[in-house]
Amino acid sequence: MRRRVLLCSPLVLMVAGCLPRDPEGSLARVRTDGTLRVGASPAPPVVLLLDDGVAGPEPGLIAGYADSLGAVVEWTVAGEQHLVEKLEHYEIDVMIGGLTSDTPWQQRVGITRPYATVPDGDGHGEAKLVMAVPMGENALLSSLERYLDSRVGP
Repeated sequence: MRRRVLLCSPLVLMVAGCLPRDPEGSLARVRTDGTLRVGASPAPPVVLLLDDGVAGPEPGLIAGYADSLGAVVEWTVAGEQHLVEKLEHYEIDVMIGGLTSDTPWQQRVGITRPYATVPDGDGHGEAKLVMAVPMGENALLSSLERYLDSRVGP
């Protein structure tokens, strides 16, 4: 019996070391506080700024994701650069705004796998939509990606 425990221990340690973690505890904080802090940059038609708030397909996905975590969304509406700075300082948890997989911010933030496509800027191809989280917050990123996969497919 002792030999089995010793043989299994490295495997357990290896698997445990592969689980996504959040160095800043973003996902745990959302679950504890019950608030998902989301930055939204207006990007019609996926993110619309209305008199009474934020609307569109991406805000709808985020509302569903927050609900799946037992949280409510706290919105911050601003331009992309300001929102990226807020992600870098862990002042928001997620950023939306029609970001695409070739976003220039990918060196500063973590981005999800593409979850949908939209016509690209010149109308001749497609751009792959992504969302952003603070760099290194891998548990939050994985959780968001699983939710997006369950709603819109891989």
